[in-house]
Amino acid sequence: MSKSDTFENDFAKLIFTATAIANIADNAAASPLTSLYVALHTADPGEAGVQTASECAYTGYARVAVARTAGGFTVTANAIANAALVTFGQKTGGADETATYFSIGVAASGATKVLYRGALTPGLLISNLVTPEFAIGALDVTED
Repeated sequence: MSKSDTFENDFAKLIFTATAIANIADNAAASPLTSLYVALHTADPGEAGVQTASECAYTGYARVAVARTAGGFTVTANAIANAALVTFGQKTGGADETATYFSIGVAASGATKVLYRGALTPGLLISNLVTPEFAIGALDVTED
């Protein structure tokens, strides 16, 4: 069983740009999330994982907030991408890490739910003074 292409696109817009699905779902009225949070991981956080699973931990690292708007994400034909540069903190200490996965979740920190995750191919070696980033359109998620 799967969703229709139109509903997949509508669902992606609800999650990533807070666009209501007429007669089915609205963005929360009282306290909606205004941002989603991108994290880097040294291994797959897994389908049952949380954002802290294998999350990078170098000195200077923090998840990056991306607005749930058309200025934060684009959604076209079920494909979701970042509409602006996503820049993590510069590594200023700690052991080198290789980020092999990213995730998109709901909070700036903590063991929160992973909405989407994906592999980074190739992995990203994060050594001293490296500032990891995703160019515009480089976060590639497909709702299918």
